[in-house]
Amino acid sequence: MSAAGFLNIIRPANAVMAGVASVVAYLIATGTLVPAALLLFVVVVLITAAGNVINDYYDAEIDAVNRPDRPIPSGQVSRNAALWYAFLLFAAGIAASLFTNVFCIAFAVFNTLLLVAYAARLKSMPVVGNVAVAYLSGSMFLFGGAFAGTDGLIHLVPLAVMTFLAMMARELLKDAEDVEGDAAGGASTLPIRIGVTKTAYCAFVFVLLSVLASLAPVLWWGVPYLVMIGIVDLILIAAAYRALHCDSPGCVRNSGASMALKYSMFASLIVFVLSVLFLG
Repeated sequence: MSAAGFLNIIRPANAVMAGVASVVAYLIATGTLVPAALLLFVVVVLITAAGNVINDYYDAEIDAVNRPDRPIPSGQVSRNAALWYAFLLFAAGIAASLFTNVFCIAFAVFNTLLLVAYAARLKSMPVVGNVAVAYLSGSMFLFGGAFAGTDGLIHLVPLAVMTFLAMMARELLKDAEDVEGDAAGGASTLPIRIGVTKTAYCAFVFVLLSVLASLAPVLWWGVPYLVMIGIVDLILIAAAYRALHCDSPGCVRNSGASMALKYSMFASLIVFVLSVLFLG
C-alpha cells in the first residue's frame, strides 16, 4: 500500500470540484460568501471522496478489467483498507455537516446512503445507477443553496437540473466505454441492454435537454450569461456528437466524448462564477 494510492482513490480533483460547486451555489443563492461556507466545501469533499473509495471497493473486479491501474487492482490500496477509509471519510463528512443546518444535514445523510447503495447495488441496474450519479452531481448545487435556506434551495434548482441532465449523458457514455468490464462483472447497464449506438443517441438527447435547462438563468443574468453559456453549450453538443457514430466501447473511448463533457461541465461552473460576480 502507498500514500499515493490513498490519495488517488479519492479522486481528489473530482472531490474538490464538487466542493467548489457547493460553495459557488451558496454564492449564487446569496450573492456573497461567509466564512461558514467553508463547511460546505469540507462536507462535500469528504463525502464525495468517501463515495469514490466505496465505489472502488465494490468495483475491484470490474476495475481489474477496465481500469487495472486504479489503486485497488494495482495493489496500492487493499480492499479492506479501502472499506475502512470510506467509513472514516463518510463519518467525518456527516460530522462536519452537523455544524450547518437541517437541510444540509439531510442532504449529507441521504447522499451518503445513496452513494453506498449505488456502489453496492444500484450501479449494476440499467439507468437507475445513472440517475443516482446524476442526482448526486446536481445535488451539490442544491446543498449549497440549502445552506441559505428554502429560498436558496429553490433558486438553485435550474442549475441542479442542468447538471443532472449533463451528468446523465456522461454516465451513459462512460457505461458505453466500459461494456467489456461491466459484462464480465455481471452488470446490466443500458449499453449492454440496447447497444452502444443507441446509448450514444440517448446521451445526445440528455445533452440537448441540459442545454435547454442552462437557458433558465438568462432571466437573472441576461445576455452576457447567454453568450458565455452558449459557448459551453456548443462544446457540450459537439462532445456528445462525437460518440454518435460509435458502435463499440473502444470507439466511444477514442472519441473522447466523456472527458469532453467533464471539461465542459467545469467550464459551466466557471461561467456561473463569472456571472454571479459580474452580472448578479
